[in-house]
Amino acid sequence: MAPKTRVKERAEEQSHSMPENQQASIHRLANDLHRLNNSIMKAVDEGVSVELIRSARHHGGNGNWGDLLVPVIVANNN
Repeated sequence: MAPKTRVKERAEEQSHSMPENQQASIHRLANDLHRLNNSIMKAVDEGVSVELIRSARHHGGNGNWGDLLVPVIVANNN
């Protein structure tokens, strides 16, 4: 059974008091993270280990920032 990540629920809880444009951004991010988590679980089930690491931090110029990620992949050759 796949773990319950609650990505969409957590995003909703954290963005409910934001303006609509920010809520839309958070919903888009949550959807993308949900798909990413599913892809990671599929890769793991097919014999690949996946680690995400921060490759950089994007600064928006007004105090906002976000971590940018890259995967580290290790294939199981059994």
